[in-house]
Amino acid sequence: MGLDSPVYQRRRPPTARELADIPWVARLQPDERERALAVLVVGEAHAGDHVCRLGRPPTYWFGVVEGLLKVGVESAQGDAVTFTGVPSGGWFGEGTAIKREPYRFDARALRKSLVAGLPIDTFHWLLDHSIGFNRFVMDQLNERLGQFIAAREIDRLHDPDARVALSLAALFNPVLYPGVRDVLRITQQELAYLVGLSRQRVNEALASLQERGVIRVEYGGVRVLDVCALRSYPLHV
Repeated sequence: MGLDSPVYQRRRPPTARELADIPWVARLQPDERERALAVLVVGEAHAGDHVCRLGRPPTYWFGVVEGLLKVGVESAQGDAVTFTGVPSGGWFGEGTAIKREPYRFDARALRKSLVAGLPIDTFHWLLDHSIGFNRFVMDQLNERLGQFIAAREIDRLHDPDARVALSLAALFNPVLYPGVRDVLRITQQELAYLVGLSRQRVNEALASLQERGVIRVEYGGVRVLDVCALRSYPLHV
């Protein structure tokens, strides 16, 4: 959210309802909460807007109050690699924020999204003073490590059904994405962007998973019926 970012230009203080959807705020002590809320902002990201860019220095730690972001890199030749999607309730980039190093990825909105930002200096102040905040960030880092190990495994898979299943499972992570719960609000085209397959092939994979009783495709999203089977696909399906 650089100074030239349209998301930054649309920034404003969060409402009480929006604050309730930011999971780490409830872990703060009153003085810590007061300090954080004085500088915490939200901004509307339209589809295609960058939230952060490869090579730029971090100014905020980001989260998605509502919507969906894609985190990845794209070469000068147009080859794209997606690291992860970030749905509602998810926060990302804590490793970059801790090290204050330039971003090694781009984060872009796949659809109209509401993005929250905590200034980097306040992020570090909370790390220095808040036990609750530290525990939240540690949990994030631990889950993120497991997520990227799984992502490497997904990249090696040649079975499109397994790619879709494991990519969906990564988005149903209650620690990283507490806002998702049982239903992920995502279109088949958005899922295709995240998985790196065609929309038609994603549709076929979802139909196969639904036939097996693992998920149910609903209007505007996907409901998980057996998250354990989804995470262990194809071993236990």
